[in-house]
Amino acid sequence: MSAQKNVAMQSAEPSTGAMIRALGGVALISGLLIVMVYQWTMPTITQYRKQALERSVLKVIPDATTIKPFVVNDEGMVPAEAARKSGLQVYVGYDAAGNLKGIAAEGAGQGYADVIRLLYGYSPECECITGISIVSSKETPGFGDKLVTDAAFNANFKALDARLNADKTGLANPIVTVKHGTKRHPWEIDAISGATVSSRGVGKALNDSAEKVLPQVARHMNELKGTSP
Repeated sequence: MSAQKNVAMQSAEPSTGAMIRALGGVALISGLLIVMVYQWTMPTITQYRKQALERSVLKVIPDATTIKPFVVNDEGMVPAEAARKSGLQVYVGYDAAGNLKGIAAEGAGQGYADVIRLLYGYSPECECITGISIVSSKETPGFGDKLVTDAAFNANFKALDARLNADKTGLANPIVTVKHGTKRHPWEIDAISGATVSSRGVGKALNDSAEKVLPQVARHMNELKGTSP
């Protein structure tokens, strides 16, 4: 009797194959749901990223009403829609009358915790950087936050010297971050006390990007003035 009962119990237990099929079905349904949610939310995410980028660009080129994107790479400065290679993203801002109001370009530099990514505004009129916008940063809370909130630090970028050398191939003076309170030249960045590494990350981001972008901007200046959207 007990043997018959044991056989009945064993036959009632799910087989390994059935369990595998059930788990496979659950995994398949879960995967389909993830793909559906991703496809459903992607347009919203893309639109949000576009709006966030536009806000950052207009923050550093406040007089612009329209923006034309370019890419700077080893081919030069190419309209984004025609670029065949990746490179530094550059945005040229125009006012409602089609007048060139400034350039915004991306930059990245190693901070204390991770890479700091930013956009900066450049004015061809004064040959200077006119503002920055931190795009992403994982710096230590309370210190890295000052890259955005510290008024004295952000004052560095109201007219940071970014003049080119005589042959327009690079900066006349490298943009460098100096110890807090020791700034002596208009191309120097006065670091935030207690956040020197983060401040240096910003300085390196600006210097490295400006060395590549600004010679191309100068080379294409006449063209840029005549290509408003």
